Amino acid sequence: MSISHYIKEIGRGTKGARSLTRAQACDLMGQVLDGQVSDLELGGFCIAMRFKGESTEELAGFLDATQQRLPAWPQSATAQPVVVIPSYNGSRKLANLTPLLAGLLTKKGLPVLVHGCDTDDKRLGTDEVWQQLGWTSIERPTVLEAGDKVWMQTRHLLAPLARLLQIRRQMGLRNPAHSIVKLLDPIHGTDTARSGLVLASYTHPAYALPMAETLALRNTSALLVRGTEGEAVAAPHREPASMGVIAGEICFERSAIHSSQLILGAENTPPEQDLNAQQTAQLTEEMLSGQRPVPAPIAQQVDQIVALHHAMQTNNAQGRASLQAFNRSPD
Repeated sequence: MSISHYIKEIGRGTKGARSLTRAQACDLMGQVLDGQVSDLELGGFCIAMRFKGESTEELAGFLDATQQRLPAWPQSATAQPVVVIPSYNGSRKLANLTPLLAGLLTKKGLPVLVHGCDTDDKRLGTDEVWQQLGWTSIERPTVLEAGDKVWMQTRHLLAPLARLLQIRRQMGLRNPAHSIVKLLDPIHGTDTARSGLVLASYTHPAYALPMAETLALRNTSALLVRGTEGEAVAAPHREPASMGVIAGEICFERSAIHSSQLILGAENTPPEQDLNAQQTAQLTEEMLSGQRPVPAPIAQQVDQIVALHHAMQTNNAQGRASLQAFNRSPD
């Protein structure tokens, strides 16, 4: 079916627009990624979706189409999940601690893939800090062993997806690509132990449930958190709400702890703000070496990720049941 037919369905306004089925959404996004639509049709699609918003079925379909076009990721001989950290926002005010999170996880022996693209000029991107640290960047899928950490630009992951992201610079509006990259699992192995553990994040609480439903539809494993300035790392001054998901099944839900509830101490003192890439890299190295304490909310996030990673490897009821210790209901 041509994209013009789909645009007629989704472009009828906030009250008249109809959501597509998962299969239709997959077909539509496939046409977009394969370059089978004109610039005018692409603009119409982006605007229509911005006004309507993606349903969970549509987002699952968009992810299906994207996944089908990703290159196969080579697997390690020792099967273990790879932690996948999307980084597409950077930091505007707070220190960009996404590289710190990646470094802490690799110190625990977990393999980590961070993917992203250039950020707004007014934001400090993860790639800038990554370069200052001298850590590895890759241009094609490579085997990731325990303790490896790599950065990959979206254009090397899937060039058409990167181009779709860049439309925001021309139109000033986000489009479905910005939702896709937050939930995408580039590893996507044959079973849970060989797949990615996606660190998915949202800014507005209303997005939490639709994102969890999409993870369930696609049997994705993830730690879903309310992020920091759009990044998946916990804010240093508060522990965010989080949800642990394995193969689409929710294993724990944890409510947020605000700064007023934290026990004050050196480990809860937020790092300096408005740092450049070099200063952020230095801060990261100091925390990784133990010269400065890791903020308590980030240390807690690391514990959750390590526990999910272990449960994905065992992939049994006992492993998942152990995650219930992270449950915390709102006061």
